[in-house]
Amino acid sequence: MGDLTLPVYHGPINKQRCEDLLSRKGKDGSYLIRDSETIHGAMCLCVYKQKVVYTYRILQSHTGQYTLQTSAGAEEKFFKTLQDLIQHYKKRNKGLATRLRYSVNRKTLETLPDDTDTAHDYENVESSDYVVVLPD
Repeated sequence: MGDLTLPVYHGPINKQRCEDLLSRKGKDGSYLIRDSETIHGAMCLCVYKQKVVYTYRILQSHTGQYTLQTSAGAEEKFFKTLQDLIQHYKKRNKGLATRLRYSVNRKTLETLPDDTDTAHDYENVESSDYVVVLPD
């Protein structure tokens, strides 16, 4: 997919995990990018505003450019990189619920590393209120 080394990209986290991360930040304009749960190969730009998470699907064109899925009749904008897309939507009045202001980056204490050993017994982890179970 390209550009997935961005700290704001969280990979295959589910919607509930995404909402939890954004709610913890608790600031309007907080955002992150995650993989879409419904469309293989697509991503979602998730933006927090007034205790609601707005989700915008990011699609990649056959030329490798990124765009946000828009409603019928709205002009599509294409970006060479996810970073370009993010920079564009940090500006006011670009069509999102609110402009992007605070990135929620991965590799925080509550995020497990990608190479997590499956031998951990998650039931005994006291620092977490829940366990996210992702499909194999």
